[in-house]
Amino acid sequence: MSSEGNATRSRVTLHVVSSLDGFIARKDNSVSWLEAKGSVYEAGVSISEEEAATFLKAIDCYVLGSRTYEHALELGWPYGDTPTVVVTGTKLPSIRNTVEFYSGDLKTLLYEKLAPRYRNIWLVGGAMLSQRFLELGLVDEIRLTIAPVLLGDGLRLFGGSLTEQRWALKNVVAYRNGFVELSYSLSTA
Repeated sequence: MSSEGNATRSRVTLHVVSSLDGFIARKDNSVSWLEAKGSVYEAGVSISEEEAATFLKAIDCYVLGSRTYEHALELGWPYGDTPTVVVTGTKLPSIRNTVEFYSGDLKTLLYEKLAPRYRNIWLVGGAMLSQRFLELGLVDEIRLTIAPVLLGDGLRLFGGSLTEQRWALKNVVAYRNGFVELSYSLSTA
Protein backbone atom coordinates (compact mmCIF):
# COMPACT_ATOMS: atom_id res chain seq x y z
CA MET A 1 0.00 0.00 0.00
CA SER A 2 1.33 3.46 -0.75
CA SER A 3 2.26 5.61 2.20
CA GLU A 4 -0.53 8.18 2.06
CA GLY A 5 -1.57 9.56 5.43
CA ASN A 6 -1.51 7.09 8.30
CA ALA A 7 -1.93 4.11 6.00
CA THR A 8 1.68 3.02 6.46
CA ARG A 9 0.73 1.41 9.77
CA SER A 10 -2.27 -0.42 8.29
CA ARG A 11 -2.22 -3.57 6.23
CA VAL A 12 -4.92 -4.57 3.75
CA THR A 13 -5.31 -8.29 3.14
CA LEU A 14 -7.47 -9.48 0.27
CA HIS A 15 -8.94 -12.84 1.28
CA VAL A 16 -10.87 -14.87 -1.26
CA VAL A 17 -11.86 -18.49 -1.82
CA SER A 18 -11.83 -19.80 -5.38
CA SER A 19 -12.66 -23.06 -7.11
CA LEU A 20 -9.84 -24.88 -8.89
CA ASP A 21 -11.02 -23.34 -12.16
CA GLY A 22 -11.01 -19.76 -10.86
CA PHE A 23 -14.60 -19.04 -9.83
CA ILE A 24 -15.70 -17.48 -6.54
CA ALA A 25 -19.42 -18.12 -6.97
CA ARG A 26 -21.84 -19.86 -9.29
CA LYS A 27 -23.71 -17.86 -11.95
CA ASP A 28 -26.56 -17.32 -9.46
CA ASN A 29 -24.00 -15.95 -6.94
CA SER A 30 -24.43 -18.97 -4.65
CA VAL A 31 -21.45 -20.30 -2.73
CA SER A 32 -22.99 -23.48 -1.32
CA TRP A 33 -20.17 -25.45 -2.98
CA LEU A 34 -17.92 -24.19 -0.17
CA GLU A 35 -19.80 -26.33 2.34
CA ALA A 36 -19.72 -29.61 0.40
CA LYS A 37 -17.81 -32.38 2.12
CA GLY A 38 -14.89 -33.79 0.19
CA SER A 39 -12.15 -36.27 0.78
CA VAL A 40 -9.67 -35.86 3.60
CA TYR A 41 -6.08 -34.90 2.82
CA GLU A 42 -4.24 -36.80 5.56
CA ALA A 43 -1.07 -34.69 5.38
CA GLY A 44 -3.08 -31.47 5.76
CA VAL A 45 -3.34 -29.38 8.89
CA SER A 46 -6.39 -28.87 11.04
CA ILE A 47 -7.18 -25.71 12.97
CA SER A 48 -8.85 -25.89 16.36
CA GLU A 49 -11.76 -23.62 17.22
CA GLU A 50 -9.50 -21.82 19.71
CA GLU A 51 -6.82 -21.22 17.05
CA ALA A 52 -9.44 -19.93 14.61
CA ALA A 53 -10.93 -17.61 17.26
CA THR A 54 -7.49 -16.21 18.14
CA PHE A 55 -6.72 -15.61 14.47
CA LEU A 56 -10.05 -13.85 13.85
CA LYS A 57 -9.56 -11.58 16.89
CA ALA A 58 -6.44 -10.17 15.19
CA ILE A 59 -8.56 -8.79 12.33
CA ASP A 60 -9.52 -5.20 13.19
CA CYS A 61 -11.95 -4.47 10.36
CA TYR A 62 -13.63 -6.18 7.41
CA VAL A 63 -14.46 -4.52 4.09
CA LEU A 64 -16.95 -6.19 1.77
CA GLY A 65 -19.25 -5.50 -1.14
CA SER A 66 -23.04 -5.68 -1.11
CA ARG A 67 -23.34 -9.24 -2.46
CA THR A 68 -20.85 -10.54 0.09
CA TYR A 69 -22.80 -8.69 2.78
CA GLU A 70 -26.05 -10.33 1.64
CA HIS A 71 -24.35 -13.77 1.66
CA ALA A 72 -23.02 -13.08 5.15
CA LEU A 73 -26.55 -12.30 6.34
CA GLU A 74 -27.78 -15.59 4.85
CA LEU A 75 -24.95 -17.46 6.60
CA GLY A 76 -25.79 -15.97 9.97
CA TRP A 77 -23.15 -13.20 10.06
CA PRO A 78 -19.70 -14.83 10.38
CA TYR A 79 -17.91 -11.55 11.25
CA GLY A 80 -19.08 -11.29 14.86
CA ASP A 81 -18.69 -7.86 16.43
CA THR A 82 -15.67 -6.88 14.33
CA PRO A 83 -16.25 -3.50 12.66
CA THR A 84 -17.38 -4.05 9.08
CA VAL A 85 -17.65 -1.59 6.19
CA VAL A 86 -19.92 -2.51 3.30
CA VAL A 87 -19.03 -0.68 0.09
CA THR A 88 -22.28 -0.17 -1.80
CA GLY A 89 -24.39 2.37 -3.58
CA THR A 90 -27.53 0.46 -2.63
CA LYS A 91 -29.65 0.90 0.48
CA LEU A 92 -29.23 -2.29 2.49
CA PRO A 93 -30.62 -3.35 5.87
CA SER A 94 -28.29 -2.76 8.80
CA ILE A 95 -28.28 -5.75 11.12
CA ARG A 96 -25.83 -4.64 13.81
CA ASN A 97 -24.24 -1.47 15.07
CA THR A 98 -20.76 -2.65 13.99
CA VAL A 99 -21.75 -2.45 10.30
CA GLU A 100 -21.23 0.79 8.41
CA PHE A 101 -22.14 1.50 4.77
CA TYR A 102 -19.92 3.49 2.43
CA SER A 103 -20.23 4.71 -1.14
CA GLY A 104 -17.46 6.85 -2.45
CA ASP A 105 -13.79 6.94 -3.30
CA LEU A 106 -11.93 3.83 -2.10
CA LYS A 107 -8.69 5.70 -1.39
CA THR A 108 -10.62 8.08 0.85
CA LEU A 109 -12.23 5.12 2.57
CA LEU A 110 -8.88 3.50 3.24
CA TYR A 111 -6.62 6.45 4.00
CA GLU A 112 -9.05 8.76 5.82
CA LYS A 113 -11.60 6.46 7.44
CA LEU A 114 -9.98 3.08 8.03
CA ALA A 115 -6.19 3.48 8.30
CA PRO A 116 -6.31 5.94 11.21
CA ARG A 117 -8.45 3.49 13.23
CA TYR A 118 -7.46 -0.03 12.13
CA ARG A 119 -4.17 -1.84 11.63
CA ASN A 120 -5.29 -5.21 10.21
CA ILE A 121 -7.96 -4.65 7.52
CA TRP A 122 -9.39 -7.62 5.62
CA LEU A 123 -11.08 -7.22 2.24
CA VAL A 124 -13.29 -10.29 1.88
CA GLY A 125 -15.25 -9.68 -1.31
CA GLY A 126 -16.64 -9.45 -3.80
CA ALA A 127 -14.99 -9.76 -7.14
CA MET A 128 -15.56 -6.21 -8.41
CA LEU A 129 -14.54 -4.58 -5.13
CA SER A 130 -11.44 -6.75 -4.85
CA GLN A 131 -10.46 -5.93 -8.42
CA ARG A 132 -10.92 -2.21 -7.78
CA PHE A 133 -8.73 -2.35 -4.65
CA LEU A 134 -6.05 -4.16 -6.68
CA GLU A 135 -6.26 -1.65 -9.55
CA LEU A 136 -5.76 1.22 -7.10
CA GLY A 137 -2.79 -0.45 -5.40
CA LEU A 138 -4.58 -0.69 -2.05
CA VAL A 139 -3.80 -4.35 -1.30
CA ASP A 140 -0.71 -5.41 0.66
CA GLU A 141 -1.35 -9.14 0.83
CA ILE A 142 -3.48 -11.68 -1.04
CA ARG A 143 -4.65 -14.81 0.76
CA LEU A 144 -6.12 -17.04 -1.90
CA THR A 145 -7.77 -20.23 -0.71
CA ILE A 146 -8.35 -22.84 -3.42
CA ALA A 147 -11.27 -25.22 -2.89
CA PRO A 148 -11.04 -28.76 -4.33
CA VAL A 149 -13.91 -28.33 -6.78
CA LEU A 150 -14.37 -27.47 -10.46
CA LEU A 151 -17.46 -25.31 -11.05
CA GLY A 152 -17.22 -24.98 -14.83
CA ASP A 153 -18.84 -21.55 -14.87
CA GLY A 154 -19.70 -18.66 -12.61
CA LEU A 155 -18.28 -15.41 -11.27
CA ARG A 156 -14.55 -15.18 -12.06
CA LEU A 157 -11.99 -14.59 -9.34
CA PHE A 158 -10.53 -11.61 -11.20
CA GLY A 159 -11.92 -9.92 -14.30
CA GLY A 160 -9.88 -9.18 -17.40
CA SER A 161 -8.96 -5.54 -16.78
CA LEU A 162 -6.13 -5.90 -14.28
CA THR A 163 -2.65 -4.93 -15.36
CA GLU A 164 0.26 -7.29 -14.82
CA GLN A 165 1.60 -7.29 -11.27
CA ARG A 166 4.17 -9.54 -9.64
CA TRP A 167 3.39 -10.98 -6.22
CA ALA A 168 5.81 -12.89 -3.97
CA LEU A 169 4.70 -16.18 -2.44
CA LYS A 170 5.05 -16.00 1.35
CA ASN A 171 3.33 -19.16 2.56
CA VAL A 172 1.40 -22.25 1.49
CA VAL A 173 -0.85 -24.23 3.82
CA ALA A 174 -2.66 -27.43 2.86
CA TYR A 175 -5.65 -28.29 5.05
CA ARG A 176 -7.16 -31.68 5.88
CA ASN A 177 -10.36 -30.72 4.02
CA GLY A 178 -8.40 -30.45 0.75
CA PHE A 179 -8.36 -26.64 0.64
CA VAL A 180 -5.01 -24.93 0.02
CA GLU A 181 -4.21 -21.39 1.12
CA LEU A 182 -1.63 -19.36 -0.80
CA SER A 183 -0.33 -16.15 0.81
CA TYR A 184 1.29 -13.48 -1.36
CA SER A 185 2.70 -10.01 -0.80
CA LEU A 186 3.29 -7.45 -3.49
CA SER A 187 6.70 -8.09 -5.02
CA THR A 188 9.15 -5.22 -4.80
CA ALA A 189 11.44 -6.69 -7.48
